[in-house]
Order: sequence, then structure tokens, then C-alpha cells
Amino acid sequence: MTTAILNARIFDGHDVPDSTTVIIDGPTITAVGARPPAGAEIVDAAGATLLPGLFDAHVHTSKPSLALALRFGVTTHLEMQGTNTRPNRGDIEEDDTLADVRSSGFGITPPGGHPSELFPADFRPGPPPGASRGAAPEQAPVMPFSTTPEEAVAFIPKLVATGSDYIKFMVDDGSVEGHPGLPMLDQATLDAGVAEAKRHGMLTVAHALTIEATRMSIEAGIGGLAHLFMDRPHTAEIVGQIAASGAFVVPCVVLNASMMGITGAELAADSRVSSRLDQPWLETLRSSFDHYPQGDLDDVLVSVKALHDAGVDILVGTDASVPLPFLGGLAHGASVHHELQYLVRAGLSPIEALRAATSTPARRFGLTDRGRIAEGLRADLLLVGGDPTTTISDTLNTLAVWRRGARLADAAASL
Repeated sequence: MTTAILNARIFDGHDVPDSTTVIIDGPTITAVGARPPAGAEIVDAAGATLLPGLFDAHVHTSKPSLALALRFGVTTHLEMQGTNTRPNRGDIEEDDTLADVRSSGFGITPPGGHPSELFPADFRPGPPPGASRGAAPEQAPVMPFSTTPEEAVAFIPKLVATGSDYIKFMVDDGSVEGHPGLPMLDQATLDAGVAEAKRHGMLTVAHALTIEATRMSIEAGIGGLAHLFMDRPHTAEIVGQIAASGAFVVPCVVLNASMMGITGAELAADSRVSSRLDQPWLETLRSSFDHYPQGDLDDVLVSVKALHDAGVDILVGTDASVPLPFLGGLAHGASVHHELQYLVRAGLSPIEALRAATSTPARRFGLTDRGRIAEGLRADLLLVGGDPTTTISDTLNTLAVWRRGARLADAAASL
């Protein structure tokens, strides 16, 4: 099946070119700016904007969450703790009703360290769904609890062997989440683990919610920060260290806001959102974590702008998980659009914010087949009414979503 999208304003992942036509053949973009071939299905996109499918660069996900995300035009999830590693997602990769996913597997943390406090004391993940209980020990996922450099180094090849796409390190003493005094990786263990991951050619990311945890992660040579600190305002020193390191930042402003007691109620009241969420998700969106009410969201927004101005790559991510009371203020798919709005509020232009949800995460996570609208790339696309390159909230005006060239049924929002 060949599809020709005509008369569209195109945001190609970087800028808005003069071209107004995109041709899709099967799962691939075959031409940009060409005349439609005979027999092509025509989509007249006059008055609309065609975008690359969006990324959420920090999630904890599942098949229902992947389906929900896709309805909001989020075509790729980057899981930062979970089981959607390479051996466990073959059916997801072939299912065009779900967003695609990449995963860190489980993050390296000490026994009792974050996120252990969120789970029962005896929590230990077993083999992934569908895996044989008789699988070799090196193939079965285990929590990579590490208290010494040697333990961290030993876990890296196990994570690689069980299909992690990148390696995550939890650098967190629990002070922001309301659990101060949690065991935390020390500098030597973090340094050794990051170095070993790099030796295996793996991208490294760090969970760091404080300036001190951020500094430790940067000193270890981390590739990216999966959160932005919220314990105090940025300093020129920490911004300079992050910029000089080349690390990217996924600020998850929506998560920081929720931690500070700020709900997603305004977003939930938008009919373009409420029409696509069931009641449990709407209730979750209207609530908040509220574990760090002393935080200042304006400080976070100013830090985002300072990092951006220093040349740090900013990526859109939300930390959306499952709809539980203690995981409030976030909803898969919807919160990506909320994060885009926060980035513009912080001072990024709408085009800069859109890059943070498309070409920038694709580049930083090595997913070179997506994140842009260009010949030969995956036809992961989002068509929206209006012009989000000038009015960022127009990203919610969903008209159509394509995943690998397959148009998702019933994706349009209530406009």
C-alpha cells in the first residue's frame, strides 16, 4: 500500500522545509517532496502539520501503555527500568497497534537502594514472560544489586547478555522521594560500572535527582541523565560540567512537578486528552506524587533553559509508569505533550522542543531509522491540526498516527 500525504506543513525533525508531500510505501518513507504515484491513497493534510513520531525517553511500560502512547502519537518508548529487553519484545516489534520500545532492563543499585523501597521487601524479578524456567542463569534477569566496583563490573556483561539496550545506574539516597538514607552507589562503584559498560560499547544513563548525584554521575563519565535535579537551583559549575561532558539530560519536568505536588488536572481537563484516557488514568493524571513539596518548579525550568543555552541536548521524557496512587500526575502519551509545553515554558522555542521529542532522542540512543522525516526512514508519523512549530499545544490535535506506515485506527483527538 502506497500513501501520499499532500499539502502538509512538515516538521522533519530539525526544521520546516519547503516540501509539502510525503510518500509512504509499506513501512518506509520513500520520498519527500515528490509527486504522488498513480494509485496511491491520498491524505489531504491542508492546514495540518506532519511530524516524526514522538519519543518518550523515560518510561516504565507495558503493552497497554504502549497502545495508549501510540494513540497520542508517541511511537517509541525508552524504558528506564523494566523487562522489555530484546528477547522479550519480538511481538511488540511486529505489532503496529503498539509503540516500539527499547529498554535498560533493571538498573544497577545497592541492595535496598532505589527503587527497592517501592516494592515488597522480597521482590526479585523472575524470568520474563514466555521464558523457560530452566533458562541458563546468565539469561534470567536478576536485580543487579551492587555494593562494590567488582559487583557492578560483573553485572554489566549479564545485562548485555539478557538484552539491555543501554545500562542504567541508580544514584539516589532517597532524599527527594521521601525516603532519606537509602543505600546509594558510591563513586568507586559507579565509576567502575560506567567504565565497564563503555568497554562493552553500551550507552550509560543515570537516575539522579540531586545536584550531588548529578555531579557523581558526570564524574563517572555517564552518557546521559534520566532526570534533572530538583533539590536546589542550578549553578554555573554544574551546568558547565554537564555541558563539557557531552551528556544529555531528560529533565522529566512533569515528574518533578508531580513530586512537588503539582497535578496534571489542567491537562486532564483538555478534551483532546480526556477523550483518550479511561477513568483510572484520568484519576492518576489529576493526582500527584507530592513527595517533595519544598521543591520549586521555576528553579527546574530555569535549569532546563540554562542547560539548553549551554549546548546540552535536552530530551523529552516523563517517567510515566502504571496508574497507581503513588505514581500520580502522569499518563502515557498525554504527558509527552505536557512535557513539550513545559519545555516551551522554560524558554525553548516550539521547534527546539519538538526536536527534543524526535531527532534528538533518536540520535542519542542510536535509533538512526526514525526521529526524522526523510527518504528511507521508518514511516513513524504524527499528523496534527494546526502548527505546533509556533503553538506547541497543537501537538494534541491528533488527526492521524502511522507506525511503520500502518495507520492507527481511532487515533484522532476530539478537536
